[in-house]
Amino acid sequence: MSAPVTHSFQGQSDYVDRTTRVVPGLTDMHQMAGLLLAERVPEGGRVLVLGAGGGIELRAFAQMHPTWRFDGVDPSSDMLDIARDTLGPHVSQVNFHIGLIDIAPECPFDGATCLLTLHFLPEPERIRTVAEIARRLKPGAPLIVAHHSYAAQDATKWLTRFANYANASGAAAPMLPASIAAMKDKLPALSPQADEAVLAAAGFTDIDMFYAALSFRGWIAYRV
Repeated sequence: MSAPVTHSFQGQSDYVDRTTRVVPGLTDMHQMAGLLLAERVPEGGRVLVLGAGGGIELRAFAQMHPTWRFDGVDPSSDMLDIARDTLGPHVSQVNFHIGLIDIAPECPFDGATCLLTLHFLPEPERIRTVAEIARRLKPGAPLIVAHHSYAAQDATKWLTRFANYANASGAAAPMLPASIAAMKDKLPALSPQADEAVLAAAGFTDIDMFYAALSFRGWIAYRV
């Protein structure tokens, strides 16, 4: 197990509002994810949330399913502090862990999510991370992922569309062509087909896309 990793996020107090503005259909995606999880997560179930900083999805799931318990994992202590504030009265449903997937409890969990996170990971680390999620799930348990997903040759097209949406939605700092170029260079995004292959290679089956919004895609899959 690796040691916890911490990063400092300064000026992120508006993270929740900004993220909700710039990710198309984020609130609806969280509602769909909560409903899909509930197809197999029982009352009193335990759910792993990887990339839990900010707490937006944790709040949505906790409001929908007040008997569930959550383990929220994130490498940033600052972002987990924002998550605690975001959760408000629902914070008692969550155990927080500072670090990467290796720091997560072994359980096994009844379900898991990893939202707006995997696009930061190169393909080998992405497969390892998803495989470590699988290792912590009960057989047949659901995993829901959503992130930027596009073919390399289409990166500029889709990221420009994402930037246009973010700007039209009132993003605090306008996304300029230089921002788009930086995202293209720094995000190791995969095509939707490659993303599905990662899930399969990591030990998941019955992989279905449930969310598509400009440069974002989301899937539900089940641990073998």
